[in-house]
Amino acid sequence: MERAIFARHAESSFNVLDVANGDVDLPGGLTPLGREQAAALGEALRDERVDLCVTSEFERARATADEALAGRDVPRIVLPALNDPLYGPYEGKLLEAYRTWAWTHPSTLGPGDGGESRVAIVERYTRAFRALLASPEATILVVAHSLPVAYALDARDGQAPSARVPFAGHAVPYPFTAKELETATRLLEGWVAAPDW
Repeated sequence: MERAIFARHAESSFNVLDVANGDVDLPGGLTPLGREQAAALGEALRDERVDLCVTSEFERARATADEALAGRDVPRIVLPALNDPLYGPYEGKLLEAYRTWAWTHPSTLGPGDGGESRVAIVERYTRAFRALLASPEATILVVAHSLPVAYALDARDGQAPSARVPFAGHAVPYPFTAKELETATRLLEGWVAAPDW
C-alpha cells in the first residue's frame, strides 16, 4: 500500500434512528440522503486511482462503496476487523446510552454479554490497518465506520484513544499515506499494550 483513503459510510437508517448497531445480520441500508452522500464521495474520487476497495461487513458500508464506485471496475474485499463494535446489551438501543456508558467506564471493560471492550475494538482495528499496510495494491479505498476512521485520524495527529471520540463525517474522504497509517497504527498498538483509561 502506498495510500489509503478512509471514508465512513454514508447516512444509514440506523443513523436516522440514532441507535447502536453492531450486528451484521440486521439490515440497515442507506437513506436517500445517504445515497446522495455516497454519490458525492464518488464524485470526489472521480480523478483518484483506486486499485482496491476494502469495506466492513455491514450493508451500509458496502452500499456506500457500491454507489461511490458505480461504473468503475475496482476489486473489493470485505475485512470484518473494520466492523462497528459489538454493543452487547446496548444493541438496538439509543447510541447515546452506549456512549454515556463508554465515557464512564474503563477501556478494558466490555458493556456486558456479547459486547466488546474499547481495548478489544482498537486492537481489532490495528489488525485491519496492518492488513491494509501489507496489501500490494497502491491506492486503497477503505469504507468503514466512524470509530476506526476517528481513531486513525486522532492517532495520525499523535493522539491516543480516549473515552470520547468525535464522529467522522459521512462519506468524507480522509487520505493517508502509508507512512501516516504506519505511524497511527504503531501509536494505537502501543496504547492497546498499555491503555491509560
